[in-house]
This record gives sequence, C-alpha cells and structure tokens, in this order.
Amino acid sequence: MIKILKLELAHPSLKDNRGDADRLLAGLKKELKTDRIKIDLKMLKDIPDILRRCNYKVRCVLAEERDGFVLTMVVVADKEKIFAGIAVDLGTTMIALCLVNLETKEVMGEASFINPQVKIGADVLARIHYADDEKRRKELNRLVIDGINNNIKKLCASCSILPKDIYCLAIAGNTAMTHFFLSLPTKYLIREPYIPAVNTPPIFKADEIGLELNRFANIFVFPNIGSYFGGDIISGILFARMYEKEEVSIFTDIGTNAEVVLGNRDWLIGCAGAAGPALEGGAAKIGMQAGQGVIDKVVINENLEFEVCTIDNLHPIGICGSGLIDLAAQLFLYGFIDKRGRFVDSRCAERLIVKDEIKYLIIVKKGEYGADADITISSIDIDNLIRSKAAMFTILETVTRTVGVDFASLSDFFVAGTFGYFINPVSAISIGMLPNIPIERYKAIGNSSLKGAVLFLTEPKLIETVDKIRDMITYLELNVNQEFMSRFSGARFLPHTDAYL
Repeated sequence: MIKILKLELAHPSLKDNRGDADRLLAGLKKELKTDRIKIDLKMLKDIPDILRRCNYKVRCVLAEERDGFVLTMVVVADKEKIFAGIAVDLGTTMIALCLVNLETKEVMGEASFINPQVKIGADVLARIHYADDEKRRKELNRLVIDGINNNIKKLCASCSILPKDIYCLAIAGNTAMTHFFLSLPTKYLIREPYIPAVNTPPIFKADEIGLELNRFANIFVFPNIGSYFGGDIISGILFARMYEKEEVSIFTDIGTNAEVVLGNRDWLIGCAGAAGPALEGGAAKIGMQAGQGVIDKVVINENLEFEVCTIDNLHPIGICGSGLIDLAAQLFLYGFIDKRGRFVDSRCAERLIVKDEIKYLIIVKKGEYGADADITISSIDIDNLIRSKAAMFTILETVTRTVGVDFASLSDFFVAGTFGYFINPVSAISIGMLPNIPIERYKAIGNSSLKGAVLFLTEPKLIETVDKIRDMITYLELNVNQEFMSRFSGARFLPHTDAYL
C-alpha cells in the first residue's frame, strides 16, 4: 500500500523553471514508470520549502490507491526517520493492532484490547439496535475511534515512535463493525433484504475520521460482501492465499458466526451462519472466551478420571470453546453421553447431579486443581453444543455440495481465529463438527484478519488483489437454502445420523 522512494532532483534554474511539484512529479513518474501520481493539496503547500531545505535530495512516501499513487510525505533523504503502518483487526469483542516498519517490513510491536463498545452490548445485534438513534451511533463510533487512538499511542510509545510516524492504516472487521468504525447507518443490515450502506469504502485520510496519525495517512478498509460476510474474511483469504491455489481448499473462521469460503484461483463461494454461541459464553453457562484459568483441554483417562489443562496453568474457572469440544468428544467416546448427547446415568455415576430437574455432570470437583467450586456441564449445555457443531458441519456440507466438491478432495482446511488455533481437530471430527479428512490438511492460521492486514501493508499492488478476491466470491444465502435445515437435523447427533459422515 505504501512505497518509499529516494530521489535526487535537478536544481531549478533559468533554463529549467518547472514548478517544484512538477519537478518532483516528473522524478516520481520516471522512477515508478507510471503517470498515475497525484499530490494532496495540503502536501502541495509544503513542497517548495521542503525541497530547498533538503537540497533537492528527498525521500518520498507514496500511498497506493485504486486509481494510482498519491504523494503523502517528503523528507530529507538522509534523515533518520521511521515510516510505519498499522494493521487493525476490528473484532466485536477484541481489537488487535500490529505496528509495521514499512521500509524493512518488520513487525515492530503488537497489542490488543477489549473493544470499548462491549459496554453498550456484548454482541453486534445489541449494538445495531442501540445505533438506530443517530446520537447513539456517533457514540459507538467515538468509542471505537478513541479506543484505537489511545492504544496506538501506547503501542507507538513502546516502540519509541510517534503516531505521526504512521502513514497508513489497514483495518479489517465484520460488516457491522466496519459500519461503526465509519459511523454509517447499520439498521438496514438486519432488515430484509439486509443491505449494507457500502460494500467497498473509499480510501480516505486519517483526519477525516478522527484518527490521530500522520495528517496525510491513508486509511484502507477491507471491503465486505454483504451484511454477514465482512472484510475480516477477505483479509483472511488474502493471508491464506487460497485465491492463488490450483487445488480447492476451504477457509473457516469460527466465532459467534461461522464464515466459510471454498474455492481456488478460478472461483470462490462463501457463506455465513450462526455456529458458535454455545462455545464461548453464549448458550453454555460454563463457556467463556479463552483466558487465564480457562480450561482449554480435557482428557478422560483409563480410570475414567477427568484430566484438564488450563491456560497459564491457573486454577480452573470455566471452559472455552476448544475445551468444550474436547470434553464432548471424550464424553461420547467413553460412553458418558449417547449419540443424542444425553447423559448415560450408569456411566456418569456419582458425577451426575440434578438441580431444578436439570442434570449436571461434574467435570472438576471443588478443590480439584485448586477450583473454588464445582465446574459442571448441564444437559442443556450439551444440547446447545450439539446444535452448534451441527450448524458448523451443515454449513460446510452445504457449501461443498452446492458446487459438487467432496471433503476428501480438499487440499487444505484453513481454520482461523483464536478458536481455530486451539481447537483439536481430532476432537472436532469425533463429534462431527469437522469433516473426517487427514489431520495434516487442517491448518490453524491464527488471527488471519490481522495477518492479512499486515500483508496488505507490506506487499505492493494488493489493492488490486483485494478487489479481485471481493469480485470472485459468490455469496450463498443459507436463510433461503431449502436443504440446509434437513441436513442440520441429520447432523444433530454424535457424530451424525449416518456414521460414514
């Protein structure tokens, strides 16, 4: 997105009386071999003094836009100065930042923080309803902009640079979060026919939106496909490079929603659906986001004892999505639950208790592993987990069958996000959440939204690539897919109705 060039320009004379900006543009066009270069009006006012101050030896910062390049900064050629960019993953719950040296391509530092909008609503839907009022919409916008500004300042300070040294920002988020960031109306996102205010936002300057970076810094927002398929997924596709591959691969990001993309260099098809609420603090009471003291692995040993691992080896306080999937797989494989997810009383024995006519299985007893209280899972939790795993598998099955692709032919199965990083594919396969393909084909790629934004900052001409990815994707609307519900019903068993799946 950014190019940094060193130029030594001919001095003006009576025989060469070109304007200062014209002289500079001529040098840039020759170096870049393109006529598509423009100078921001604000920058134009500074050029005469800068050229004379640096004796016509300059370093130029040019931002790549869809219609060419725009000159954003000129400094003395030999001046020691860092030109930085910042990548942002604009998550619903967490926002992640990555500071990058644009010349060396090195990552200077990373940071993350809780999205300040959570005080308005934990989920996107609550925030969208809140933002129906224009004043409240501006409040949501201010919260996220202030949060980003404050944490960029902290990150820059830790790397011994100033925010004014940041010359571009690439941000990827779901469609609703992108709209909040741009202070755009969101009410039509949740009303049929579910239309965003914009799918491909323009590139704009930092001061137009209140970001406290260099005043000429370009802001690039990854485009979205529709209300439920955002720029974070396009950024993930960019990072996974599945759009370059001859073989067919699949990409999925599992959170409150599951977004899935299938395809190769010739075509891409995507869809999204609810698949994760039971996993991380939604429908399962013990489910929570990964954090200190949260159980992320569960094993039942040959003596039918429960062995758990917690993040940072602290006393257990609950269980995250990957731990729940491990737990469900172990309960099923050791006969504690049947194929419908119902507790087998004789197997559960004294671990099974009843409260208010609801059955609970004790996973960790009070005092075990230093737990302050019993950690249990209810029959309702198990049922919600099965619904989530069934929805996930059905989304995968629907998108592959739509284009006549079978799971066995997939070259790679990219699993993005924190959840994807910690998930044990064997456990997910055991309960029928993920397809039974060779384990080595599963590739946990972490925060691909942030990594794609970093890639965008550090490689040239990726604006064209991002737009190409956007145009390649055919979006499959699951809400009107007649086969989805019938397949969903068949997937609400462990592992499935049909064992061969």
